[in-house]
Amino acid sequence: MGSDDYFVYTMSNKGRTTLYVGMTNGLTKRVMQHRNAKKPGFTQHYNCNRLLYYESFAKPSDAIAREKQLKRWSRAKKEALIQRKNPHFADLAVSVLGLPPA
Repeated sequence: MGSDDYFVYTMSNKGRTTLYVGMTNGLTKRVMQHRNAKKPGFTQHYNCNRLLYYESFAKPSDAIAREKQLKRWSRAKKEALIQRKNPHFADLAVSVLGLPPA
């Protein structure tokens, strides 16, 4: 992951009852914000602290367009996308970003 990348990501809570799609240019920092509940709102309310999926983009406009696309998708379609790249719904913040478990 390059420092100039932009990311679209999906977070969830422990029971995977809630999915959140977001966009950032600093994936590790943003995941830590979610985990530490630094930003009040949806993810804090639903305790979305596990990274299940992400994609990287060179241009912010591409990341924004993809985020908007994914947000319009049904839950089933989002889960199918996650499952293709992360079949066990593991917390990628641990396995990819090297963060401690949530």
